[in-house]
Amino acid sequence: MELVIALAMKFWQWSILIALIIIGFIVNLLDKKDNSNRIGFKYTEFPHMKPIPIATKGKGFWKGILMWLLGTRQWEIVKDFRYSLGGSEYVIPAGFKFDGASIPKFLHTFLSPVGVLLMGGLVHDYMYKYQAQLVYNKNYQVPELPVTTVPVNQKRADQIFRDINIEINGFFLMNYLAYWSLRLGGFMAWNKHRKVDAKIS
Repeated sequence: MELVIALAMKFWQWSILIALIIIGFIVNLLDKKDNSNRIGFKYTEFPHMKPIPIATKGKGFWKGILMWLLGTRQWEIVKDFRYSLGGSEYVIPAGFKFDGASIPKFLHTFLSPVGVLLMGGLVHDYMYKYQAQLVYNKNYQVPELPVTTVPVNQKRADQIFRDINIEINGFFLMNYLAYWSLRLGGFMAWNKHRKVDAKIS
């Protein structure tokens, strides 16, 4: 027993992952709900995106190392990403920058910010930045016309994140853990965006 405890402490990341997989398996086994259409998320094409370099060059050795170890990769949408929720069409325009799902750095080995949580993370980051979803209609395609938006509060953005991801990846427990993490700590990112007060143009 002592050997098992010693190994679990030495390889604590794997221990956490294995524990989450076992708990998730049990929860999914007991959960008989149909999660395939919680919010009606649909898309025809995967998001086209490019990585933005982490700006370590010219920062000096120690600052560069810190940025590399603690920083999070940003991504840029290079082609309008169209999606629908419950039959309503929305778009995330080319040029939008985001960092994917907010996952602690030490868990990136197991759970990439742009892995199974990509779709929910992309839509969620847009809603957090602008407090809204951008409606895809004829006005959107004509720069001179005003765009149509649907206001979203923080709680609703977190719920949409959770439900999109459950529909896409089918992991009930993991998505609820991510959702409750957002409910507990997401206010920091939400408030940071409110200080900037970015507007959809």
